[in-house]
Amino acid sequence: MIAFRAGLRARSLPASRWAQRPSALLPKRSERLPNTVRFVSESAPNASAPAAAAAEAVKEAPKEVAKRATRKSRKGRYATSLALVLLVGYVYGTDTRASIHRYAMVPLIRAVYPDAEDAHHFGVDILKELYQYGLHPRERGNPDRNGDLSTEVFGHTLSNPIGISAGLDKHGEIPDPLFDLGPAIVEIGGTTPLPQDGNPRPRVFRVPSQNGMINRYGLNSKGADNMAAILKQRVRDFAYATGFGDYENVEQRILNGEANVPPGSLVPGKLLAVQVAKNKLTPDNDIDAISRDYVYCVDRLAQYADILVVNVSSPNTPGLRDLQATAPLTAILTAVVGSAKNVERKTKPHVMVKVSPDEDSDEQISGICEAVWNSGVDGVIVGNTTNRRPDPSQSTLPEKEQQTMKETGGYSGPELFDRSTALVARYRSLLDQGPSQASDAAEQSPAEQPRKVLFVSGGITNGQQALAALNAGASVAMMYTGITYGGIGTVTRVKQEMREELQKK
Repeated sequence: MIAFRAGLRARSLPASRWAQRPSALLPKRSERLPNTVRFVSESAPNASAPAAAAAEAVKEAPKEVAKRATRKSRKGRYATSLALVLLVGYVYGTDTRASIHRYAMVPLIRAVYPDAEDAHHFGVDILKELYQYGLHPRERGNPDRNGDLSTEVFGHTLSNPIGISAGLDKHGEIPDPLFDLGPAIVEIGGTTPLPQDGNPRPRVFRVPSQNGMINRYGLNSKGADNMAAILKQRVRDFAYATGFGDYENVEQRILNGEANVPPGSLVPGKLLAVQVAKNKLTPDNDIDAISRDYVYCVDRLAQYADILVVNVSSPNTPGLRDLQATAPLTAILTAVVGSAKNVERKTKPHVMVKVSPDEDSDEQISGICEAVWNSGVDGVIVGNTTNRRPDPSQSTLPEKEQQTMKETGGYSGPELFDRSTALVARYRSLLDQGPSQASDAAEQSPAEQPRKVLFVSGGITNGQQALAALNAGASVAMMYTGITYGGIGTVTRVKQEMREELQKK
């Protein structure tokens, strides 16, 4: 028993003195367990440190929260300011009334694109691209809503009497962006039956001191079939966007007027004109072949047009102006009118002929008017580019422009205004007299026949000139070169100037 207890005691005692002392190889207890306190006296000196840190943290917390709130507030202000700047920039930049379009963009484009044709292509491409994203310039505020400029053309009440002439949109790519600039009529083209390149470049020249231009494009065209495909897709896109769907017969429903908009423009109070012409290689002395050229275009494009414009006045296609003689013109216009009446659409497009400002003798004008009456054409567009040059002597022009004036091609610019307005008055007088007794149309008196419609194109740059042209007998004043120099806000500005002039009276 004693031995057993002694054995227990012996096992309970340390085996050596190393077990009785802390090992020098091990860290101290306080180091191994830093938060462990052996005696109360040991913790006394450090007890206030955590409390002080906690108190300091409590004091700093509101400051940190305030800093974070300030940073968030600053970011919010920056974001709001940026959004407002973008919104204001969008509204201002897409408003045709913005002066930047006239005084900044036009000089900038002319500086970036010394070649006028390059500038033309850029303008078309950028309008086309911006329109896809809703970023294109447009007339805001519906300034035509009061009806103070409304006019009636071919039974349609137009929102205003301003139009954009053919040439800006040669291939039918941007009629909708052009309508959004404010005109009531947009003329696209001219297009030819088959694609043709036109004349070699360079073929467009600026005359900045005169706000004029000389061009010899030569009716460059992608062809009637290409334009027809573009206009067909435009109708289908319109049908889908307005809830008519996207199926086989939807196009015909729109063209037959179920959308309650003109089938060409697809915009209430506006009309789309499509200009057609002959190919350059078609023989000038073969009137039947020439007529077939025009009919080919009409057969493919008439259903998408409110107005068909027969171009026999371009100075850049050899032999084209010779077609303004009474006999060939009557034959061509008769063929076009017949084809237009056969279009598969409830309402038929109206037909107009575009005549040259250079054919201005009494005999020439009366011959054209006779062809208009005999063929059943609905109206005349008076004016195109001219082979003549402005009256001011070339010695007053800069040397570079003096050389430009020697370029072959049709001239356009403000100098044409007086001639165009005088021609409108003469055409108005002759057409109102009705057909001559020798004419096939003389069986009806002028009172029994619809009054022939006149548009004027040539030299119009401001509201006063537009009103003067309308007072001379035109129903619509059309612009081209004035827009290239005045910018995309030109139509809006001209209409506002017209309103101001009318208010003075």
